[in-house]
Amino acid sequence: MTDRIRFISYTAVGIALFTAVSLCLQVPFFENYYFCLGYIVLAVYSDRFGPLSAAAVGGLGTVVYCILTNGLRGMPGWALGNVLIAVCLSYVFQASRKIPKPVIRIGFELAMIVIITAAGILGVKSLTEHILYAQPFLLRAAKNSYAFVADTIMLGAALPVCRLLPKQNHPAEQ
Repeated sequence: MTDRIRFISYTAVGIALFTAVSLCLQVPFFENYYFCLGYIVLAVYSDRFGPLSAAAVGGLGTVVYCILTNGLRGMPGWALGNVLIAVCLSYVFQASRKIPKPVIRIGFELAMIVIITAAGILGVKSLTEHILYAQPFLLRAAKNSYAFVADTIMLGAALPVCRLLPKQNHPAEQ
């Protein structure tokens, strides 16, 4: 199997996993918000398969999830925010491999998860909803603050999963 076919196959599996885990494993968080366990899949793909695959998993996984559940309302901002999160997180994981001390590495990754998720959910998602639905940006950001907290927690919880997987080179490093 060529590297290109393998990459496409792994990415397709990631999109399916993101969607299935998001659909089947929902843990209530606050009102109509929940911990989206699909973010664990997103983090693993960001760590193991690079920014392109992770962006496809986050973006297309969100599109498929929304089509299967509630239609496309809310999807554009969520999908675009997840693409930003996936790409940035992939580069953070790549950079953090060079940090020799585990405590500093974990601290760096957690800090970056907070910053990146804020940019993706409070920034991109809120701005997209502001533009598409003509709702005040600060109101959208306030409503998305629950999703920001839940998604940040899930991405942070994914770090041990990423560390427990067998070590392999990032495709960009090969």
